[in-house]
Amino acid sequence: MREGMRVIVAGASGRMGRMLVAAVAEQKGAGLAGATERPGSEYVGRDAGELANVGTLGVRIVDDIRQCGQADVLIDFTAPQATLANADYVAENVMAMVVGTTGFDAEQLADLKVRLAGRPVVMAANYSVGVNLLLDLVRKAAAILGEEYDAEIFEAHHRHKVDAPSGTALAMGKALADGRGVKFDDVAVFAREGITGARQRGSIGFSVVRGGNIVGEHKAMFIADEERVEINHVASDRSVFARGAVRAALWLQQQRPGWYTMQHVLGLNE
Repeated sequence: MREGMRVIVAGASGRMGRMLVAAVAEQKGAGLAGATERPGSEYVGRDAGELANVGTLGVRIVDDIRQCGQADVLIDFTAPQATLANADYVAENVMAMVVGTTGFDAEQLADLKVRLAGRPVVMAANYSVGVNLLLDLVRKAAAILGEEYDAEIFEAHHRHKVDAPSGTALAMGKALADGRGVKFDDVAVFAREGITGARQRGSIGFSVVRGGNIVGEHKAMFIADEERVEINHVASDRSVFARGAVRAALWLQQQRPGWYTMQHVLGLNE
């Protein structure tokens, strides 16, 4: 392992996990210290680098995070229950954590924050630099256009994605609500079926597509009678998320304990 930031990747055999292993291996100043998978996975024991097509790294995939080498940061894009368990390891070993897992309910998210109290953490629905710029633009557009423009959020992902709307779509909705100065939960509309009545002024509608191998498409629409403003992002390769996560991990090395987002990493919250 090269000198520098030591990283453990959780869920290393999955599509995102392999991208993360590759991004760590290719990042100057970073090295892979461990790679995990769920118990019973056929990939346990395999070299993480070979699985990620970046050559032999000398790091075997294990089914218990406590078998990993000493590390500075854990990058976790798994599932809520697995992330919660991994957070205990981070807290016990005085590490930082980059969380890309989506699908947490309110209770799980509160639990995660308790477990990671006192640790530097970046959590984001999407680690793409472009998407995080999108969130900033959506917030600004919402503030300028106001409720006179009907707001809709569209997202599309591959057939294997298990949560909907996507974490990024929800983040867009929250940014939009923030720009308008309203509570997201009061204005979000996730389902329309049958006779729904006229659209409520100020509501934020969501629509979802799942199919094929779509990496990720997100669009915010601000619609008035006379014009429509659209802010759109299309991801064509998952590696953009992995590189963003490693960038966040490097940034965390210089930060005090706290809860951060990619907006902080990129300086977009200033």
